[in-house]
Amino acid sequence: MTKETKWSIDQKHSEIGFKVRHLMISNVKGSFGSFDASIYTTGNDFSTANIDLWIDTSSVTTGDAQRDEHLKGAEFFDAAKYPEITFISSTIGKPDSEGNHELWGELTMKGETRNLKLDVQFGGITTDPWGNHKAGFSVSTKILRSEWGLTWNTVLETGGLMVGDEVTITCDIELLKASANKLIMELETKSSDGVLKAH
Repeated sequence: MTKETKWSIDQKHSEIGFKVRHLMISNVKGSFGSFDASIYTTGNDFSTANIDLWIDTSSVTTGDAQRDEHLKGAEFFDAAKYPEITFISSTIGKPDSEGNHELWGELTMKGETRNLKLDVQFGGITTDPWGNHKAGFSVSTKILRSEWGLTWNTVLETGGLMVGDEVTITCDIELLKASANKLIMELETKSSDGVLKAH
């Protein structure tokens, strides 16, 4: 019987970023500094992955402190009321000829939950110089922020909008395989209904 494998995000080698149109002529880029996930696969087969990802909304950064505070406020993420953005996977499609997968799941942001498709490029599995098993992925998608209640905007003198509705999300993710001993300890701490605690 193939064993269950747990993976965690190596945050030092991972990034969750986004970009959105600004003033109709350029893009503003940002990222989240704090995030993690509970990921389980059958062996090393990521087509079997169960993913529970959470992002700290108050960790958003765009390189401008005033803009970051605005993003954390009620007109955007409302981090005080909604401290996390979450993604829970549902299905993973078979890879195409270039190794790309379609990953479907539910994205919850600012109290709104919607089904979302992510495009995933699997980079492979390797062992680092310290004996840790790593897996790499590039993930991308586009969303309309208004569908999750992020509707703030300002009309420009030229008639356009200050901030675009479409947001491009790009993630470079490096996963770390849990050691056998760590996985056994976590399995022993299952809740009474037999479901592993996410976080």
